[in-house]
Order: sequence, then structure tokens, then C-alpha cells
Amino acid sequence: MNNQQPPKFKIGDTIVVTLYGTVGKVTNIKELDNQFLYEVNYNEGLFTEQSLILLSEYEGNVVDAEQIDIEYKFFFGDLVQVKGYGNDLFKVVGFRTEIWRYKEDAWEDIIYELTRLIDGEWLEADEDELILIADSEHADAVVKKYGWIYPQKKTALLPAPPKNHQVNIDRLLDTYNDYQILYAMFKDPAYKQKQKNTLQQLKNLSSIFNEGQEKH
Repeated sequence: MNNQQPPKFKIGDTIVVTLYGTVGKVTNIKELDNQFLYEVNYNEGLFTEQSLILLSEYEGNVVDAEQIDIEYKFFFGDLVQVKGYGNDLFKVVGFRTEIWRYKEDAWEDIIYELTRLIDGEWLEADEDELILIADSEHADAVVKKYGWIYPQKKTALLPAPPKNHQVNIDRLLDTYNDYQILYAMFKDPAYKQKQKNTLQQLKNLSSIFNEGQEKH
């Protein structure tokens, strides 16, 4: 006969994690070594019964925890241009989110830390100031493939005339088609995003070269 006591809390209960003073809901219950462990707000960590208390029974100060979902458009190693810096190329070396909260307003700013390929100069820029040229996976290949010239001195960065331009376009299109096949096979959203990135790279590079030819 099983005399084990039932779990103290049930799924859906509003509880306080006494260690932090944060409020949450029980989203799953697991049993391990004859004791119940509780999942809170679908997080990976589990809590014992001793570390939880019903909100209605809690007498301490409650911390109002906020969950923020941030979507980053650029990542480490991505090759980008910055509005106002012409054809200079930068690599993303870091990023951070600044969270602003006021009584009647709230927003988040994403700041990207960059280094310029021509001379290593460090720069910070907002997300809307950046233009993706190549993701980290293809950055080095794009630099070599399209023949970008990097002067030793701090001068303007100019793209060399593209060699076998149609061949390079075909290669990018092949990459796009490869991701299309992978997405059809595995339905992984990451492949769909890589399709979009590849298409954007093609558009950006074509635009850059067209502008260069018009100036010359």
C-alpha cells in the first residue's frame, strides 16, 4: 500500500519562490527519490516543496519578475555596413541590450559593438543603422570572393571590380537553393532564415557594385 502524501502544490498554482521572492505558476510536477519537484514558468530548474509557498500564504516582499524576449538580427562575426560610413565593412564583435523602464513608457535598445576591417577601429551602432552584407558563416568567403580591397592606411574602402560576377551570383543562388532543400527536408526554421539572409546578401552586394560602377 502506498502511503506517500500527494504533492503539496498542483499545476496552475500561483506560488512564490522564497529564495528570490519571485512569483510564478507551477507548470509541471516531477517525482524523484520519493519527493516532488516543481517546474515554475516552464523553466528548466526544479524546486522542492520547501522552497515554494502559495502566494496567498506568503508574507514577505514580492519581486515582480519580468520576462523579456529579445530578437537579435545580427550575431558574432557577421559582416555589416554602417549607415554614414560609406562602403566601410565592419564585423560584429559583441552586442548588449539596454532596458529602459519609466512610469509611463518602456523600451529596449540593442547596441552592437563593431570593429572596422580596414583598420580595427571600434564602433558602437544601433540595430537600425546596420546593413547585413554576409553572416558569420560566409563573411570570409564573401570578402575573398568579391575581391574587397583593404588599404593599410586609414582611407576609404573601395570594392574592386567583381571578377566573374555572374559565377559569384550563381554560387550565392546555389547556397540559397541548398538551404531551400534542407528546409523542405527538416522543416528547421533556421534554414528558412538562412535563405532570407543569403537573398539579402545577394541584394546588398549587387546594390553596392552597381553604385560603384555608377561612380566610376
